[in-house]
Amino acid sequence: MVALAVPAEVTVILLDIEGTTTPIAFVKDNLFSYIKENVKEYLQTHWEEEECQQDVNLLRKQAEEDSHLDGVVPIPAASGNGSDGLQQMIQAVVDNVFWQMSLDRKTTALKQLQGHMWRVAFTAGHIKAEFFEDVVPAVRKWREAGLKVYIYSSGSVEAQQLLFGHSTEGNILELFDGHFDTKIGHKVESESYRKIANSIGCSTNNILFLTDVTVEASAAEEADVHVAVVVRPGNAGLTDDEKTSYSLITSFSELYLPAST
Repeated sequence: MVALAVPAEVTVILLDIEGTTTPIAFVKDNLFSYIKENVKEYLQTHWEEEECQQDVNLLRKQAEEDSHLDGVVPIPAASGNGSDGLQQMIQAVVDNVFWQMSLDRKTTALKQLQGHMWRVAFTAGHIKAEFFEDVVPAVRKWREAGLKVYIYSSGSVEAQQLLFGHSTEGNILELFDGHFDTKIGHKVESESYRKIANSIGCSTNNILFLTDVTVEASAAEEADVHVAVVVRPGNAGLTDDEKTSYSLITSFSELYLPAST
């Protein structure tokens, strides 16, 4: 890969997480495995708490919206059937979460529950986030050059803040100007990037978006956002067309900032 010049009008770097700042293997093997191994115990422990009930209600509503999909697991409403009824409901939530995760769903309902579970794991020190070694030095360099840096991930904002607040690099939240998740829109929809620009207070062509997913890159480009596709170990391979259609980098250090005049 050769150095890629950051366009002069760019004032904001927008970063994806999985496969861009963080190895996919960490997300799959650590974060997602933690959910699968602990979701039932978490629900049993926190069931009576208002936050947990809000999560369950959101998942139930999502299941109703998904009723037309093959394999969807409905979540029954609360009943007065005692402990047996409660365990059946908890198992339905567990099965629904497993079903959504098997399809790599990005629903707000799923991401909200995952975020609350990761809060327990991160704050207890059970998990520390990992980043590619070029990430933190590059972000520091961008900020020193006067650029703003934001995160846009399908994971909830709370989950993002946990990730960057509890990492092998320590708490690096101060390096980021803000966070966006699917509440502003899905990453494969061009309108999401317009909303992000509006929220930041800049034009879409003032943003450079770094992602490993070409459908996200395409959506961003449709909104007149600058894009570079990040090629990392463990990421999905790119087609020949994709390799020629997008600017590619294998490290954040390959981004070249034009000298200020």
